[in-house]
Amino acid sequence: MTPSARLQAAIEILTGLEARSTPADRLLRDWFRARRYAGSKDRAAIGEFVFTILRHRASFGWRMGGDESPRALVLAALLAEGKSPADVAALFDGGKYGPPPLSDAETARLSTPPSGEPPLYVQGEFPAFLESELVRAFGTDLIAETRALCARAPVDLRVNTLKAAREDVLCALRGDGVAAGETPYSPIGIRIAGERLATDLRRSALFESGAIEFQDEAAQIAAILCAAKPGERICDLAAGAGGKSLALAAAMENKGEIVACDVAAQRLARIGPRAARAGATIITPCLMNHGLPTGAFDAVLIDAPCSGSGTWRRQPELKWRTSPEWLAGLAAVQRRLLADGVKLVRPGGRLIYATCSVLPGENEDRVAEFLARNPQFRVLPAGPVWQAAVPGRAWPVAGDKFRASPYATGTDGFFACVMTNAGGPGA
Repeated sequence: MTPSARLQAAIEILTGLEARSTPADRLLRDWFRARRYAGSKDRAAIGEFVFTILRHRASFGWRMGGDESPRALVLAALLAEGKSPADVAALFDGGKYGPPPLSDAETARLSTPPSGEPPLYVQGEFPAFLESELVRAFGTDLIAETRALCARAPVDLRVNTLKAAREDVLCALRGDGVAAGETPYSPIGIRIAGERLATDLRRSALFESGAIEFQDEAAQIAAILCAAKPGERICDLAAGAGGKSLALAAAMENKGEIVACDVAAQRLARIGPRAARAGATIITPCLMNHGLPTGAFDAVLIDAPCSGSGTWRRQPELKWRTSPEWLAGLAAVQRRLLADGVKLVRPGGRLIYATCSVLPGENEDRVAEFLARNPQFRVLPAGPVWQAAVPGRAWPVAGDKFRASPYATGTDGFFACVMTNAGGPGA
């Protein structure tokens, strides 16, 4: 493909992302699958270019006078690469398979940078309406934190201790030429350095044998905070495809019971094959359309549906799909899950509320609401819970709740709060 054809491809892909809710990486795969003429270098260049635009949409749109159309964002991205307006015009020459020529307005805009200091949302590359919420989250570290959410994320692995020890997996990876090291906090985590593709590792013997799973270190920490023990009965109330259920099964040494609940049969269907590969035999999927599971549980994990703002490094398109209306709908789901969860925790048991969000409105606010309605629950400080679960391991954050972010902890953004049921009726 010519350079101009690659630009036209990027415009088409960005246009598709505006029209569909498909994740960016999946839309890219679908686009290339339908266009076999695109070679590996074309796919890599176009994919990197599209993700750069998604990460920097606010500043690119600001550079183009507030125009955030796919074509305008591509123009701004070329300027950000160091190309001159004349260089850009040469690429937009109307040639075959390339984009149409620049309009007079576009030509003028390319030569006229905006004046004044960029607003905070432009400096931090986030939606303008989230500014006050992100200031609540990060305070004076706002720009450093939000810029860290624009960076590329590493590949983190969780070692499945039902199948292997971390030291053995590290040796195997390094023997295959993979630059791998221990995660700073999780005792079962491995971080892959460099540009090793996750798709390569998914074809590895380690993955196929169930010795490793892909899971960010922050999610591993949240699972450890459940303090799951062999023989316990655990409910994973928003289990999805079962990533945390698998981690809990390993922590429980495959002894006890895990009921993995979700409202989506398609997601639950993935748990069986994953559990079989991991050697986890104590997980029972439960479709919540048929009602809540019966009986009391030692611990209930609610990894609630959320904005995914903590995963913006991996899914930058989520930033620009976030809206006040969507957040309000998610809040209703989060409240409903907590209302369900309170019915399932035995007296003295644990309720763990977690999200992959950095927004206080999905995290601290939700916990405060829950505690006000359910005074029989109290917060267990996360640090002591962590130290009891993994003695001698450093605890990464201050405060009684787990708040993670790329800037503060080098992980995805994440939140977890451990609460205990002191007994009595719930609201």
